[in-house]
Parts: sequence; C-alpha cells; structure tokens
Amino acid sequence: MELYLDMHSPPCRLVFLFAKAVGIPFEFKHVELSAGQHYSEEFGKISMIRKVPVMKDGSFILTESIAILKYMVQKYSSSVADHWYPADLQQRARVNEYLSWQHMNIRAHASKVFLLRAVFPVIMGSEVPKEKMDAAVEDLNQSLNLLEEKFLENKQFIVGDKISLADIVALIEVMQPLGTGLNVFEGRPKLSAWRERVKKELGEKLFDEAHEVIMKVGSLPEKMQNNSQLEMLRPKFQKLFR
Repeated sequence: MELYLDMHSPPCRLVFLFAKAVGIPFEFKHVELSAGQHYSEEFGKISMIRKVPVMKDGSFILTESIAILKYMVQKYSSSVADHWYPADLQQRARVNEYLSWQHMNIRAHASKVFLLRAVFPVIMGSEVPKEKMDAAVEDLNQSLNLLEEKFLENKQFIVGDKISLADIVALIEVMQPLGTGLNVFEGRPKLSAWRERVKKELGEKLFDEAHEVIMKVGSLPEKMQNNSQLEMLRPKFQKLFR
C-alpha cells in the first residue's frame, strides 16, 4: 500500500497517524503541496483530483481521507480494534455523524484560520485585514463550542469511553491553527484534557512526529517565496482568499 501525503495537510496526517497507530504497513510517498507537485504530470496519473491524501493499494486508487480510513478499517478488520469504527449500529452512527458534520465546520474553519495566518501574506503581499481574521477566528470558536457541547459533552471521547475515528479526525483539524501560534486550547480545559487522552491513546511520540512539520510552519512562507511554482499557485489561492 502506498500513501501519497504532505504532512502540512490535516487529512494526510490523519491517514498517516491512523495507519501507524494500528500497525497498517504502507510506503510513504511525499507530495510537496507548496512546490505544486500535485499539479505535476506524474501525480496527475495517480489522481486527476490533484489533492492529497491518495492511497494506492495494488492497482486500486482511492482519494478522500475519510474514505481511505474506512477502507483501512474494513481491509484490516481482523487486526483493527472495533472501537475505532464500532460494529454497533448506534455507536457507528455517532462516528459517522461527526465525520459528516466536521467537513463544513471544524475542518473548514480551522483550515481557513491556518491559511489566513500562514499563507495569505505570501500570496496577497499584505497582512490579513483584521475584520477578516476576526471573523474566521469567531467561526472557528463557534465550531469548537459545538465540538465540546454537542459531541464531547462530559464523555472521555466523542463516542464514549473509547477512542474512535471521530476523535482522531477532530484533533488533527484542531491542531492546524496551533502551528501558526493560535492556541485554540487556551481557556478550554475540557478540550485540553480530551487532547491529552487522544494523544495518549495514539502514542505521544507518534503524535508529535506527525505534527513536527506543522509545528514548524513558520518556514512555509519562505519556502513558498523561493518556489518557482508560486506564480502558478497564486491565482488559486487568490480566488480562495477573496
């Protein structure tokens, strides 16, 4: 199995972390997004969607991180513990509920804050307007409130007393703004305690390894500035930021 990944990307860290945590063997194929490698002819032969992660299992190619996670769970069902994606109808429904909700909430808002803080100044040649940044952080805070109040409540993990795919998906996204210096856990003891439980279940050394790149994201603007592909990437980001 080959996994095409860039560890700046939360969905890539998600697939990497899960596979490592449960012992699924894979070959790491690095795709450097900031260098525009996903627009290369070579990568286009792997996926016309031109996004990562991508999984290649023999001749079978799969995109979308959630689809890849579920594929892994089912392919390695004899060795992946049930709590990750429970067989129980209602517990699995709770996992699926979070996985469906997060795309346009935690993921969308955390990614937007990250891009505004880390990428916007390089692409647009100026600092982010305060009102734009404040609105993005407010949207993220509202999603974090729902994560705490609706999904975590007073439980150890999102589905109950055991970790599931929902927890790893959630934490990976919540970590994204942290790399830019925005501590989203500040003043949120419930969220902070949950983060430590998830890290412990995954293995703290593995978790830190997966986030090493994102915690050094300060070097990303310089890498982008020195990238010959920047002019090709600029219009794509400008469209996103407007």
